[in-house]
Amino acid sequence: MYKNISISKEFTLTQVLKKMDVVEKKLLIVLQENKFFGLVSIGDIQRAIINNISLDTNVTEILRSDIKLANPNDTFESIKAMMIKYRIELCPIVDNNNNILKIYFWEDIFKDEKIQPFEKFDLPIVVMAGGIGSRLKPLTNVLPKPLIPIGDDTIIENIFKRFSNHGCSQFFISVNYKADLISYYLKSQKLPYNLEFFIEDKPMGTAGSLSLLKGKIKKTFFVSNCDILIDQDYSEILNYHKKNKNEITIIAVIKNQTIPYGTIETGANGELINLTEKPEITFKVNSGMYILEPHLLDQIPDNKFFHITHLIEKIKQRNGKVGVFPINNNSWKDIGIWSEYLKTINI
Repeated sequence: MYKNISISKEFTLTQVLKKMDVVEKKLLIVLQENKFFGLVSIGDIQRAIINNISLDTNVTEILRSDIKLANPNDTFESIKAMMIKYRIELCPIVDNNNNILKIYFWEDIFKDEKIQPFEKFDLPIVVMAGGIGSRLKPLTNVLPKPLIPIGDDTIIENIFKRFSNHGCSQFFISVNYKADLISYYLKSQKLPYNLEFFIEDKPMGTAGSLSLLKGKIKKTFFVSNCDILIDQDYSEILNYHKKNKNEITIIAVIKNQTIPYGTIETGANGELINLTEKPEITFKVNSGMYILEPHLLDQIPDNKFFHITHLIEKIKQRNGKVGVFPINNNSWKDIGIWSEYLKTINI
């Protein structure tokens, strides 16, 4: 029953993440002998990872008691109101014997209406759109990567909309390759945002062009590559950034990969210590989105090739705070490569 959105209480956090990616849900029902035991959300796992809890940990170790459920006496209208108030993706109706009588899904009740962010904010957004898009050639021989279509819009317009949904309206766009075409197209769309273009006269790395914004941005801001889409409540990332007083927060994607061979660990004189058949490894990769404090702009050299990793190294060398906020793999689309782009547009 409800197999696609339920897990056993024996699952590890790694298994929960893999299930979430497969079924494309961020909230799962935890069962014990086919009865309701609890709910686990991607937020629960994110908090566990931030607190350095191993992904081999049993899911029961992170379950919260303050979850929102419906009981058989609740009206449909009260359930709808609760789902809106607490932004609940799915809501089970559970009786006193922990039997699941029914499950309400957001998409069934509210159709195309999206779950709203926990909080709105209005911060500057920098979109790095100067690359030549070599991974998407030959398409990018004609169109610059930011203008490649996703549905009825372009990649960069999708990014704008996601931030606009959180309350943002000011976008700084770093351009180089086919800069005139990008500027002309976006201005002709008469978008309801404040767009400001700044031009890299030469390739300046993943952060070098940010030096051109010195004196223009004076509060916390987001930076996003123009070839990624992230399905996450950005206000949760911002709250994490502020709460921990980070100078920069990296949004990282949790990846799980199975090595298709037996791995061997050896000691002195080549003696076998351990042989593991097809082990699974979990790691985090840089998503291409960050939150930065404005003083960091002054630490980026003018007119020089400079990567975001160089900035992070500078911060770490002076013992500054660099945070990492994890998101699950299914929440990230790297549409700068053909396979992911085609998957995104369902080809």
